[in-house]
Amino acid sequence: MFAAAPLLARADIGHALIPDAGRKLAAAARAQIGVTLAYDASYRSIGYPNGDVLRTSGVCSDVLIRAARDAWDIDLQQRVHEDMKAAFDAYPSRREWGLAAPDANIDHRRVLNLEAFLARQKARLPLPAPHLLGGDAFENVAPGDILTWRLTVGRPHLGVAVSAEPVRVVHNIGDGVKEESLWRFKLHKPSGHYRWRV
Repeated sequence: MFAAAPLLARADIGHALIPDAGRKLAAAARAQIGVTLAYDASYRSIGYPNGDVLRTSGVCSDVLIRAARDAWDIDLQQRVHEDMKAAFDAYPSRREWGLAAPDANIDHRRVLNLEAFLARQKARLPLPAPHLLGGDAFENVAPGDILTWRLTVGRPHLGVAVSAEPVRVVHNIGDGVKEESLWRFKLHKPSGHYRWRV
């Protein structure tokens, strides 16, 4: 059984255990541009650990999963699966998808599960003040931060911040991995801001 990497809850402290970890995660997310060209949310049976669908397609969460593997040699598939085995009721899989047990093929690829995992690891940072409801209103964003939203249709979405001034995000919202300004999310509701200390 692995020991979960400590995660961080203060915006003024960096990713201390891997030098320049945030920028490494951002660079690994950017490296997916031009590689992941399609969006495919269909269920796939994949290997475990270190399983993945073909890198030419994927979903928004695959950007983070692949970046963590490439930048830090951390397998979120295994980490989420092990944590779900230990505390399944802390995750939304039962109520959202009717699952009775963890499924290593898909659990780590769901934004709601990643939000639960990161929150359990104390990586959550403060969200914007309630009066700043725009999805571009995140505060103190650093490269490597993980941002989540609820799109106007209610669907969860995830991106990796790759720059701070101005804030830019790498994500896959339907037509492959792209880098865009945080402003692109102004109509969506901020859901989570996370910084992983590895």
